[in-house]
Amino acid sequence: MNNTPKIKVLQAIRQGLIGGGESHVLSLVDAMDKERFEPVVLSFTDGPMITRLQEMGIRHYVIPSLKAFDPSCWKRVKTLIQEEQIDIVHAHGSRAASNLYIPTRMSGRPLLYTIHGWSFHDDQPFLQKQMRVWSERLLTSGAKANISVSASNRDTGVKHFSGFRSTVINNGIDLTRFNPSASQNNIRQELGIPAQNTVIGYIARITIQKDPLTLVYAFKKVLEQHRDITLLVVGEGDMKEEMVSLAAAQGIASHIVYQPFRGDVPALLQAIDIYCLPSLWEGLPIGLLEAMAMRKAVIVTAVDGSKEIVTDRQNGLVVPVRDPAALATAISTLHTDVPLRTSVQHAAAVTVNQHYCAKGMTRQVEDLYRDVLDHQN
Repeated sequence: MNNTPKIKVLQAIRQGLIGGGESHVLSLVDAMDKERFEPVVLSFTDGPMITRLQEMGIRHYVIPSLKAFDPSCWKRVKTLIQEEQIDIVHAHGSRAASNLYIPTRMSGRPLLYTIHGWSFHDDQPFLQKQMRVWSERLLTSGAKANISVSASNRDTGVKHFSGFRSTVINNGIDLTRFNPSASQNNIRQELGIPAQNTVIGYIARITIQKDPLTLVYAFKKVLEQHRDITLLVVGEGDMKEEMVSLAAAQGIASHIVYQPFRGDVPALLQAIDIYCLPSLWEGLPIGLLEAMAMRKAVIVTAVDGSKEIVTDRQNGLVVPVRDPAALATAISTLHTDVPLRTSVQHAAAVTVNQHYCAKGMTRQVEDLYRDVLDHQN
């Protein structure tokens, strides 16, 4: 029997809605070695992730805050760290890190920061971008260790911040849950999608990052040539209303099925033929890994972690950002070229099974925890 005290780790993330970062946290706490580590999760909003944590039996807290660098929550965060006797604090994303920066210093606990994609981008207004660059510099320099989920994210940090250091640990997923051979509910039947149709899946937060409007314009072009295609949109976000309105204005609403965020992602992925992620920027997209594990043909834009995972015409298709014509061509190609689609589907699953497993990711993170605590002591 191991009598060594467990290392208590606080995993913190900005929200309880389930997106890529939240899925990452769920995978991490599920795969952690419970003989050596005890995970506790802090979210700054309620949501489906909290329900999942309850089902998993993971201790969790919600301290409400919708702002970065929000002093109103810092005292409660500090109290949580002290009362739970946390050994190490792991922040996921800049919003969470900003509200752990001061409390970890006040409580003397080491802070780790995982960069799930940077908060600054070239298309932001100058002052907004500069403020975010400044805040990321503060957070990364103040953390005892930084984790980049992709090499491109690490390289961006090196470019912007003098002395920036981070460990690249790629995201990983639960390959048992995302198993294409497992039996799933018939989503096509549930949603009334014709069995013979090719289904394009867009399963994401409907925000500017995921560029939903380019997808609508591209889908309109596809329908001009092929009518036996359905677009399945799963998710919520501040651009959903605009996406729905644009689709209606383009006269293609009858070919689109909308669903809110759902927990049965493997069943949703089993129902689609092509997974489409036309992002403007990324960290290393977990939704993409899930689709590839489920042996789906994928189309991504040539950004950040997406282009690290997908090699054009080998395990998916890669298109330029904000290019509806190129995206439409890629969708049509996979719709009509069945041998190519079959080839990239198989290669996609091999890629994820060989390189993006949650257990392997978690062992690397656990090693980093031990290194940080060894230096702390």
